[in-house]
Amino acid sequence: MRYSNRRRRIAGAILGVSLPLQGLADGSDAVQLDTLTVTSRLSEESLAEIPFSVDVIDAGTLEEQRLLDLEEVLRQTPGVDVNSWGGANDANIRIRGVGSLYQVSAEDTSVVVNLDGVPMSSRHAAMATLDVERIEVLKGPQGTLFGRNSEAGALNVRSRRPTQEAEGYVRIEGGEDGQQLQEAAFSGALSEQWMARVALRHEGADNWIENQRTGDPLTYRRGLAARASLLWEPSAATSLLLISERQQQDGYVTSILLRPYGDPPVVDLSPDAVDDNRKVVGRHSLEFGQRLGWGQLTAISSLTSADIEVAKAYGTRVSERLFGMPIEYVATDDGDERVFNQDLRLSSLPGAEVFWVAGLNLSRSRRTWDSASALEQTHYARRFDTHGEAIYGELTYPLADAWKLTAGWRHTWEEKRYGATYQRPTSTVSERRRLSDSYDTGRLALSHTLSESTNLYAVAARGYKSGGFNDFATQIADSEPYRAATVDSLEIGFKHHALDGRFDLSGALFYNRVADDHLLGFDYLTMATQAVNADTESQGAELEGNWRIGAGLSLTAGVSYTDATITEDVVGVQGGRVAAGNRVPDVARWSGLVSLSWQYALESFPGGAAPLLNARLTHRYVGERPADPQNRIDLDAYHKLDLRLGLMFGGTEFYVWGDNLLDADYEHYAYWFPPDLSVGLPAQGRVLGLGVSHLF
Repeated sequence: MRYSNRRRRIAGAILGVSLPLQGLADGSDAVQLDTLTVTSRLSEESLAEIPFSVDVIDAGTLEEQRLLDLEEVLRQTPGVDVNSWGGANDANIRIRGVGSLYQVSAEDTSVVVNLDGVPMSSRHAAMATLDVERIEVLKGPQGTLFGRNSEAGALNVRSRRPTQEAEGYVRIEGGEDGQQLQEAAFSGALSEQWMARVALRHEGADNWIENQRTGDPLTYRRGLAARASLLWEPSAATSLLLISERQQQDGYVTSILLRPYGDPPVVDLSPDAVDDNRKVVGRHSLEFGQRLGWGQLTAISSLTSADIEVAKAYGTRVSERLFGMPIEYVATDDGDERVFNQDLRLSSLPGAEVFWVAGLNLSRSRRTWDSASALEQTHYARRFDTHGEAIYGELTYPLADAWKLTAGWRHTWEEKRYGATYQRPTSTVSERRRLSDSYDTGRLALSHTLSESTNLYAVAARGYKSGGFNDFATQIADSEPYRAATVDSLEIGFKHHALDGRFDLSGALFYNRVADDHLLGFDYLTMATQAVNADTESQGAELEGNWRIGAGLSLTAGVSYTDATITEDVVGVQGGRVAAGNRVPDVARWSGLVSLSWQYALESFPGGAAPLLNARLTHRYVGERPADPQNRIDLDAYHKLDLRLGLMFGGTEFYVWGDNLLDADYEHYAYWFPPDLSVGLPAQGRVLGLGVSHLF
């Protein structure tokens, strides 16, 4: 039976596949694929032309691998490491071994998240991947175009745009441990010039940590996300896009469990101690685009917000070991953040012989972070204000038929202000501080077209992570500004794209030298904190590829080797001296991913039309890595296996899914307290479920 073109298009849309399905029941082997277009340099261009490493995760991969939030996307990317304590505001991300050893503040992030042109902190990595078209993981310093706090890389996220044609989808899932998800999106024209799109998602699951006192899950984790987009196109050259989005997460808990963990892992807390944990993130942006005869004008104005209410607790099992008495220590944090960002840029047109982009950026942020403990009768109120302005530009110029030179530069001015009141039972102290800085970031690259299908490149880059003030200061001595971190990076690599579209392969060698990255010195007995700086370096190699084998089979694989070390002795960190030569925490030397997918049109099926079989098996490996900068404890290597198997009938697919099929026992983090106590967070075990999706 021949698989019709119409059904090919339906299957591809359901799977989010941007490439034609191949080698199905009609036995076709010929495939011609379009060049993959990305916006990793803030303007549309071919992925092969970009002179640094970029991983692209499309909508089909997000759905089939059940990557429901940005944090899970990063965990599935070789060379990227995520440390998380389980809360919705906890993620610490490193790429190629570069990043804070222990985050000092919410602004102390090494990877910037760019959502539809709007910069956000990677502390929001728990945000849902709602109705996303693709995610680009940019590796290496991205200070030229993405600004501060992108010393390790950037995450460029593009949501689906409104369309003239009426379209949409509905997706429903349910599974073990209270797993449930409902998602829908609808798009279409309001008139000849106006289009709109609306997307909604509701999800929930039992926390896999059990409360020892009740025998129930510690919390029920819930997420609600909604986005509305309105697009006005009065002409082919002019557009105005308005996006408004809100995401709320309830029941996410910073978890501190004794190691080794029980089965099931438990904490001993009052039933309602952490029930009210909530984080709400808002994003509103207006993007104006005007195509000129010689370039593209883009202006993006945005306002983002985050409201956070969280309680973190030492259960009695931990506090008895830590403090010598079985007390329930609960501290609450309340945060409020408002960020305005204005970006104005001119760029070359897609396909131009000379790529260029130049722009201005203005940002204003106000953030509060208040901490309180009823047991200690303390309250610490902190306020952070940041003003920043920047000019930037990048140019790729052909030197000869096969050579291109890329040069990028950004100059940034910043001023930060800090104010705090530290209230204790016997005293109240206030303080004010200021910090001003100006700095340059950029990159220089040379690329060579070896053949029509293969490009070589070499790039040197300088990244920067701003200095600032400690989020956890409890006294004036704690709030001394921490120094900015800088990274100098070298990368050489290649990108190969077979002319028939069946095979892609890319690889890179890299070296990073970081000065003054950040550690948090912490005394758990007095709760005093101190920002500490440390130098590190990392080197390694990556190899990634896609092979469309034929007969409906496709293989995606990647492997990364990273050797990341601390290069100086550091004192003042809880747990003792950090020695030069220690490995950077959470960074595995070896990590990799293999994903095998198969689409096959069945010849016949009882009761009607022939369905399409769709299967994907994904294996993730992460090697052993140290859990702390002192290298006193290690996190074991693990293998994680996920499966999704579906049958599609026209526009409807029924599927089963399994996460962590091997029931791998691994950890999201671990932390050591002297002399012999360690805590951490185990990952969730095996979960199975069912789902259905419908495209219309």
